[in-house]
Amino acid sequence: MENRKRPLEAVSSVNNSFKTPEKRMSAVRQQDSDYARWGVEETCQYLRREGLEKWENKFRAQKITGVGLRYLKDSDLEKIGIEYLGDRLQILHSLSKLWQIEADPSKVFNDPIHGHMELHPLLVKIIDTPQFQRLRNIKQLGGTYFVFPGASHNRFEHCIGVGYLAGQLVKALNERQPELFISRRDILCVQIAGLCHDLGHGPFSHMFDGLFIPQARPGITWKHEHASLAMFDYLVNDNGLKPVMEQHGLVLPEDLEFIKEQIAGPLDTKATQAKKWPYKGRPEDKSFLYEIVANKRNGIDVDKWDYFARDCYHLGVQNNFDHHRFLKFARVCEVDGQKHICTRDKEVANLYDMFHTRNCLHRRAYQHKVGNIIATMITEAFLKADPYIQIQGSEGKIFTLSTAIDDMEAYTKLTDHVFEEILHSSSAELAEARQILRNVVCRRLYKCLGQTQAAKPLSVTQDMINCWEADLAQSTPQIGAQDVSLQPEDFVVSVIFMDYGMQEKNPINNVRFYCKDDLTTAVQIRKDQVSKLLPEQFAEQVIRVYCKKTDFKSLEAAKKHFVQWCMDKNFSKPQDGDIIAPELTPLKASWSNHNEGEDCEAGGSREVNGVRANGKKKAKTQLFKQEEDR
Repeated sequence: MENRKRPLEAVSSVNNSFKTPEKRMSAVRQQDSDYARWGVEETCQYLRREGLEKWENKFRAQKITGVGLRYLKDSDLEKIGIEYLGDRLQILHSLSKLWQIEADPSKVFNDPIHGHMELHPLLVKIIDTPQFQRLRNIKQLGGTYFVFPGASHNRFEHCIGVGYLAGQLVKALNERQPELFISRRDILCVQIAGLCHDLGHGPFSHMFDGLFIPQARPGITWKHEHASLAMFDYLVNDNGLKPVMEQHGLVLPEDLEFIKEQIAGPLDTKATQAKKWPYKGRPEDKSFLYEIVANKRNGIDVDKWDYFARDCYHLGVQNNFDHHRFLKFARVCEVDGQKHICTRDKEVANLYDMFHTRNCLHRRAYQHKVGNIIATMITEAFLKADPYIQIQGSEGKIFTLSTAIDDMEAYTKLTDHVFEEILHSSSAELAEARQILRNVVCRRLYKCLGQTQAAKPLSVTQDMINCWEADLAQSTPQIGAQDVSLQPEDFVVSVIFMDYGMQEKNPINNVRFYCKDDLTTAVQIRKDQVSKLLPEQFAEQVIRVYCKKTDFKSLEAAKKHFVQWCMDKNFSKPQDGDIIAPELTPLKASWSNHNEGEDCEAGGSREVNGVRANGKKKAKTQLFKQEEDR
C-alpha cells in the first residue's frame, strides 16, 4: 500500500518538502531574441544550446544565418541531408522558439474599452511606480469634465490602453509579415513607448502646457512630450529598472533611446538636419516602427485610436472609427526607399471618417465654449497662485507650479489636486485664486459673446490678443450705444485652431495604400478619387470672445461691442449677430443674408413685399437711409 502514494505524497517523501510549481518561463532565452542579426557561428551556437550539435556542420556548410531561420521548412532540412522526419521536426520545434513572443507570463487588466488586456511583466513593473501612478490624478480631458459629467477618466487608463494597442499593432505586423524580422526587443520597446508617451502631462492635461506654462514662463518653449522624456528617465533610474529591462532582453542605452524617439521624435535636432535617417534607436529598415505610437508622417497612430474610443465612450458621443479594421488590413510596404505602414485601398473612406471624427470631437467637446472658458479661468487662478504654491523637489529644493517642470521629483507631486489645494486654502495670498475657483465650482463663469473668423488665418500672438481686447472695449456701436463702461480687462479673446491633424494639409495625402492584387506596391489615392463630398479645406481658425462681467446690462452692451468689433475688423458675422445686434448687422453690406442664385429662406431673411417674414419692416433700407441723412 505504501507504493500507492499519490504523486504529491511521493514528491514530499523524497524531498521532505513540497515545492510549488515555478512560473511559466520564457520559451526563448532573452539574448536569442534578435536572431535576425546572427551570423553562421551564432546559429550553430544556438543549435548546441538546444542539444542539436550533430547538425551544426550541415548548417555551417550551407552558410545558414539567423536571417534564414524563419524561412526553413521541412523540405529544406531534408535537402541538406537531415534524413529522418523526427530529427527535422525536433529542429523546427527548437527554431520556432525564436519567434514565440508570448514567452513571459502576462498580467490581465480589464478595461471598459479594450476588454481584457494582457500586458508584459515589464510593463506592469513600469505601471507600479509612483511616476506612472501619478497619472491616476490627471484628467484626460481637463476642464471638459465640468461640462460632460461622464468625462472623469484619467491619463492613467489612456496610457495603459495605448501601450496595449501598440503591442496589438506591432504583433499583427509581425505575424502577417515575418520577413520584417520584428524582434521581441522591438515589441517591448514599442509597448513601453505607448505606455509612457503621456508621462509628462501636468494638471488638467493640455491646459497646463497649452495655456498655463506659456503665460507663466513666456520665455521658454516647453511641451508635455519634453517632460515625458525627462519623467521616463527619472522613472527608470528612481525605481532601478535598468537591470530589470536587461533581464527582459533590452539592450541599453540603445533601446532606451528608441523608446524616447518614439515619444518625441528624433532627439538630436542637428543630426536631423544633417542626416537622411535621423533616428539612432533603430535602423532605417525598421522605419515603420516609428509610426505606431506617435505617427509624425500622417497622424494615424494608436494614441488616437485609444482616445477616440475612450473619450467617445465617456463623453457619450458616437465613435465612427473602428481601429480593429485597420489592425486587420495594416501591412508594411516600401515607399520611396523607406518602409511605411500602409492599408487596403478600400479603407480610404474610413480614414477620412477617422479624421472627421477627430474634428467632431474638437468641435463638440475639446473646444467646447464653456469647457474652454473654464480652462481659462483655472489658468488665471493658477497664475495668481503660482508664487505661493511650494513643492519640494530633489535635494530639498522648493519649486512653484510653473518651475516644477524643471525637476521631475517635484513634478511627480504635481497633479489635479492643486485645484482642491487652492480651493480649500485659507491663505490670504491665495484669496484671488481661491475666488476664481469658487466661481468655477458655483458656475459663475465668464459668458461667451460669440465667435467669428478672419478671411484668412492669422498669425496670432499674445500682444495681438491684448490689442484686440483693447479694441473691443473701444468698439462703441454706431447705433444703439448703451451707457455702460467696458474695459479691456473685461474681455477675453480665445483663438482656436481646428484641423485634421496636419494643419492646412490633407493627412490622407501622406497615407499609402495597397490593393488585394498586389500586396507589396504602395500607391497614393487622391481626394478626387474618393468622393466629391470631402472637405475642400482641412483647417480653420476660430476667434471666440468672452465677457467677464455677467450682469444683464453689461452683457448686452458687450455683445454689441463684439458685433461692432467684428465689423471693424472685417471678420465674419457671428451666427447670432442678427439677434443680438439687429440694428448693426445690416450696416455691413458683405453681411447681407442674400445669396445670389439661392433661396434666401436658408439665410433667415426671406422677404415679402419689402417686409420680413416675421412682420417687421426691412431694417437695412432704413439704416442706409439714416447713413445718407448724416
